[in-house]
Parts: sequence; C-alpha cells; structure tokens
Amino acid sequence: MSDDKKAFVTKEMVEEIVKTYPTPFYIYDERGIRENAQAVKEAFAWNKGFKEYFAVKATPNPYLIKILQEYGCGCDCSSMTELMLSRAIGMEGGDIMFSSNDTPAEEYAYAAKLGAIINLDDITHIDFLEKILGKLPETISCRYNPGGVFRMSNGIMDNPGDAKYGFTTEQMFEGFAILKEKGVKNFGIHAFLASNTVTNEYYPLLAKQLFEVAVRLKEETGADIRFINLSGGVGIPYEPGQQGNDIREIGEGVRRVYEEILVPAGMGEVAIYTEMGRFMMGPYGELITKVIHEKHTYKEYIGVDACAVNLMRPAMYGAYHHITVLGKEQEPCINKYDVAGSLCENNDKFAVDRMLPEIKPGDYIAIHDTGAHGFAMGYNYNGKLKSAELLLKEDGSVKLIRRAETPADYFATFDGMDIYKDLLA
Repeated sequence: MSDDKKAFVTKEMVEEIVKTYPTPFYIYDERGIRENAQAVKEAFAWNKGFKEYFAVKATPNPYLIKILQEYGCGCDCSSMTELMLSRAIGMEGGDIMFSSNDTPAEEYAYAAKLGAIINLDDITHIDFLEKILGKLPETISCRYNPGGVFRMSNGIMDNPGDAKYGFTTEQMFEGFAILKEKGVKNFGIHAFLASNTVTNEYYPLLAKQLFEVAVRLKEETGADIRFINLSGGVGIPYEPGQQGNDIREIGEGVRRVYEEILVPAGMGEVAIYTEMGRFMMGPYGELITKVIHEKHTYKEYIGVDACAVNLMRPAMYGAYHHITVLGKEQEPCINKYDVAGSLCENNDKFAVDRMLPEIKPGDYIAIHDTGAHGFAMGYNYNGKLKSAELLLKEDGSVKLIRRAETPADYFATFDGMDIYKDLLA
C-alpha cells in the first residue's frame, strides 16, 4: 500500500469538480469538521463553562466558522479584520476573545465596542488600554509566559522564554493587583507554551502550571478568576503512521488536574477555555492541484499548478504535508520526486525527495492537512492569485465558499488607476 493517509476526495470527484472550479483549490470536509467539533465539546463537557474559541487566523472563512458556531464555539481574534469577520457572522460579547500583541489603539477600541474579552499581552498595555477607553472593562484576561524551556516526558517542546508574548510571572501578580485597583472585577489567565504538540500530555501539563499560578494569584491578589484559557498548541499528525491526539483523553487529563488543584482551592466554578485552530480544522482541508509538467535534470521534478502562494508551510518551515496522487492510491511508491510550484524561488516545493507512484501531467494531487494555516497564509508574490475554497457537504455536494482571486482583484488596490481596465482595452 502506498498511502495510509486517505484523501477524503477521489479522482472521480475531482474530475467532476474541475468542470466548474479549476485547480488549484482548497476543499474542506464538512462531515469531519462536525464530528471533530462534537468530540471537543464532549471531551470538556465536565466543565460547565467550557468554550472553544476557534483561532480565526488558522482558517478565516465565515462559512466554516459558522459550522463551529453550531457547536458553541466562539472566535479567537488577533486583528481588526478578524474581529469584523466574527461580528459579521453574529459573534458578540463573550463569544469573542481578542488575543493580540503590539496592538494598535483602534483595534483595542473596536474590540471593546464589540464587548469582546480582551486578553492583554503586556503589563504596559494596562495603561495603554485605559487611556483609549477611559475606563477598563470589568473583565480582563492576561497572557502568561513563565519563561524558560517547556519540557515534557518526550523532551523539549518549546522555549517560551524566547517568545515575544505575555507577562512574566512577577508581572502577572503586579498586573492583577493594578487591574483590581483600577476596577476590574473578573479575571482570566491565558498561556500558549508549545505549538503543534502531538501528545495527550500537553494540555494537562499546561493546565497544571496555570492552575497553580491561578491559585496563588487568587490568594495573593484577591482576584476573582473566572476562566483559564489553555489556548492552542494541540496538534495533528501530519506524517503517515504518526499517532494523533485523543481529545477525550486530553479532556479527561485536564479534568483530573482541575479536581486536584482548583477544586480544593475553592475554584471549582472556573471555566476552561481553549483556542484551537489546527486541531479544529487542519485535517479537514486538502489543497487539490493538477500536474502540468515533469522535468528530468539533476533530479526528477513534478510541476503542479499550485505554488507556495497557495500553501507556504513547506517553503517557510520545511513542513511535511502528505501527498496522495488521486487514482493511484494502490500503486507502489517507487519514484523519487521533488513536487514544485512555479514561483521564482527555489524553496517553492511541496515535497523534496518524496517517494510517490509514477506521476504524469494531468494527474491530480491532494495535499493533506491544509485546513489550518494553509489558505490563510497565502500571498501574492510573483503576481500569483489566491485559489478558491470549496466545501464538501455532508450530502456529497460541493459549495463554493470563497471564489478564486482574479487579475481585477490584484489590480484593484492601485487606487485611482484603471490599470486592469486599460489592459483589457
């Protein structure tokens, strides 16, 4: 077997889709999104205040976020336009968490206007926010960075001390005292210590750190801590054979730590929040692209009609994304290829030295696990245009949820110049 990571579309489905929507395009699996959202909801059902705030940055498409909304999810936003998108789909007040850094004044003002929960990234932002609003909101969250290196049983996971985010431990205590003095009544704590962890240990270990700090903050500052936000970091298995996270086991692990630390401290009413993007959407998106060239030089190259503009993670991070050659799932992977796009950059490759079935122009390729931080990270280098996004509905039909960009879109921001119109004349 050449492919133990199954695409949720087939060659026959794609051949039908391209009659209306040419490649490249993103396609998302509604059934998978719904089943996963329900699993997350059930995993944390023991906590009556639980809420998942989907990280809009991961997949900023209102059609997809509205599916999550049906399962009680809110939005985690980091910019003005993400706040606007959330408002446009009916999110309001406590449905929105505004977790930003180096934040412009107008964005804080807009978040406050929406009644969003503001998650401060730095102690200096207390005075900054107060000057903007005149009076601080009654509910404020602070982002905590304990510094140092975050370790688990399987090694070093990340280095929070090297990250630009959050309050130090000392600043958390000082900040809570200042906020309380300035009239803040309800407090939250937020932390993000590691990215894309594929281990059920991460959330419980993070929760233990945050719960212990929360108890100390309550005892030493008298702050009324209403929620603790475990943020994101729960990852997905990008490589075949890699064991994925079990969200129910993760939820149970957090529950055990909650009952061990918070309940005895009289904090058994504290709500647990999460802000997952990758876990909520990553496995349920695929980038579909068509093979248009093969090149035989010092290596064997396969040229496709997508490029790093459509998916920049491999070029930017060297990230692995599994590839299925549709219709050839059962053929042996005995050919070594670099799968490349057309950008004038040598790192524009979706795979390097990847063993795949024999590929020919006209074949369709599914690039897996692109449902989060895929389309969202797109750009227009080389004048390339962003692709369409499609939704594979539960009934098997396909819906366009974002049209592909056109040259008219590319030229539209040259304000006052009818460049595109002149080109067509």
